[in-house]
Amino acid sequence: MVYMTYRDHVTAYPSPANLSYAWNMGFLALVCLAVQLVTGIFLAMHYVPNTDMAFYSVEHILRDVWGGWLIRYGHANGASFFFAVVYLHIVRGLYSGSYMAPRTAVWMMGMILFLLMMGTAFIGYVLPWGQMSLWGATVITNLASAIPVVGNNVVAWLWGGYSVANATLVRFYSAHYLLPFVIVGVSVVHIIGLHGAAKGSSNPIGLVSGADNVALAPYFVVKDLVGLLGLAIVMTGIVCFSSELLGHSDNSIEANAMVTPLHIVPEWYFLPFYAILRSVPHKLLGVVSMVLAIVVLAMVPLLHGSMVRTIRCLPLLRLGMVSFIAAVIILGWIGGMPVEDPYVMIGQLASLYYFGFLLVILPIMGVLELELVALMTK
Repeated sequence: MVYMTYRDHVTAYPSPANLSYAWNMGFLALVCLAVQLVTGIFLAMHYVPNTDMAFYSVEHILRDVWGGWLIRYGHANGASFFFAVVYLHIVRGLYSGSYMAPRTAVWMMGMILFLLMMGTAFIGYVLPWGQMSLWGATVITNLASAIPVVGNNVVAWLWGGYSVANATLVRFYSAHYLLPFVIVGVSVVHIIGLHGAAKGSSNPIGLVSGADNVALAPYFVVKDLVGLLGLAIVMTGIVCFSSELLGHSDNSIEANAMVTPLHIVPEWYFLPFYAILRSVPHKLLGVVSMVLAIVVLAMVPLLHGSMVRTIRCLPLLRLGMVSFIAAVIILGWIGGMPVEDPYVMIGQLASLYYFGFLLVILPIMGVLELELVALMTK
């Protein structure tokens, strides 16, 4: 019985014959998660969660531990690759309509995974205890003070005191070690939902049919391994030859509460949401906008109004999707820029289009296109 279960859901699992390499991203995300777990466990053996020793324990890992540089930079850059793969996974899901029934619950579970990833990555960025770690933690946790009535109490609880200090670091270290295992559990539920209630993967043309399926192994296993080879080559190149490329240079300086960096920015994968936060002058509304930027992604299955699943079949909506991706890239660029004109105005326009596409264009444009085709064919 166990063998049949394994065979039915891993090797002989029926998959649409027309899946492209864009469907590799789920597998690659799972590989990235495994890399983060393994490297994180080895890092935890040498890391010291103390404000006086955290920075130097990371330096000790880099300089004195055998293979420590590979583990440390593999973990740090692995987070960037994890987010890059997940972002591509989300874009592919939006483009192909993978969020529509019967995969709505799978999409929602994916958004929960995304939130868990963001929380884990943020608190992990604090652990090296460099300048950007300290001040990034101070800025981001201070956002909770915008919560009416209980905001200041929430901030004090997050800090474990009245500032980002040793208690904060210990709490973040504990949470950073725990959350990846929660992500593993939710990932299992995500995959079970895909293979169970959702009855398998979607496909590029959006059809729901079991007439043209092939076994997962060896056909798509080989395809996944090709994608894995590409990811491994790029990641190895960055880890071995440009290990600080995706990080911030200020984080190579030990945290100093008396010296504020000229420009405080989070990691690149948070920049679009950080730009949305900064685009709203009001603190509370800015925080709400940043949260809504993720919530509306989770609501996409409820907003989609067209009978056609994939954007591939809707030229105008496809153009809107390309513009949406461009807006997210622009937001990422704006998030790393100073809070001054013209960056503020560009960020506000890109933020408006981000919400406009998900809340207005995506629900309405597909319906209008179908109506236009119906009128033209009469």
